[in-house]
Amino acid sequence: MESYQEIRLLPHPEFKEPMLMGVLFSKLHLALAARRAGDIGISFPETGKTPGSVVRLHGTKAALTELDATRWHNGLKDYCQLADVKPVPAVTGWRTVSRIQVKSNVERLLRRSVRKGWLTEEEAELRALQTQPQITGLPYLQMKSLSTGQHFRLFIQHGDLQPEPVQGLFSSYGLSASTTVPWF
Repeated sequence: MESYQEIRLLPHPEFKEPMLMGVLFSKLHLALAARRAGDIGISFPETGKTPGSVVRLHGTKAALTELDATRWHNGLKDYCQLADVKPVPAVTGWRTVSRIQVKSNVERLLRRSVRKGWLTEEEAELRALQTQPQITGLPYLQMKSLSTGQHFRLFIQHGDLQPEPVQGLFSSYGLSASTTVPWF
C-alpha cells in the first residue's frame, strides 16, 4: 500500500457531517463491491465520537486510479473535495480499521431466532430476561441495506498501532479485522 487518496467533506448549511459521510460512504461501498478486488482499505484519520469529515482510501496507485476512473463520486462534488492519489508519507505505524457488530436490540434478535426456527418462543422469552443489550461508544455511519431496505449503524473501530503491516484483503466496505492500513 504505497498510495492513498483523501476525501474531505465540505461544510454544508443544510446537511450535517454524519449524514454527508453516510451518503459518501454508501457510494464508496457500492464502488468497492462492484470492483470485487478487496485491494482498497479505508481509514478515518479524524475519528472521534463520529468518523469525522475525512475518509482516506489506501491501496496501490493503480487500484486507486482504477476506482477513481469509475466516477463513483459523481453527484458528490458539491459536498466533498477529492484529493489526487499521493504516495504514503512516513508512517507512525499500521492499524486495522474494522466493522464491529453490536447486538443492541436483543428483542429483535430473539424474534428473528424464533422466526428462523432456532428458538421456541418460550426459549426466547427466557433469554430476553437473561440477556443485556450491548452498548458502544464507537463512531458509526448510518447506512441503509440495499438488499433488505433496513437502516443500520455500521460501527467503526480503529485498532491499536502495530509496528509492521499485515497483508490481506478488505471487505466491500474497505474494512478488515486483520489487514492493516498505514497510519500517518
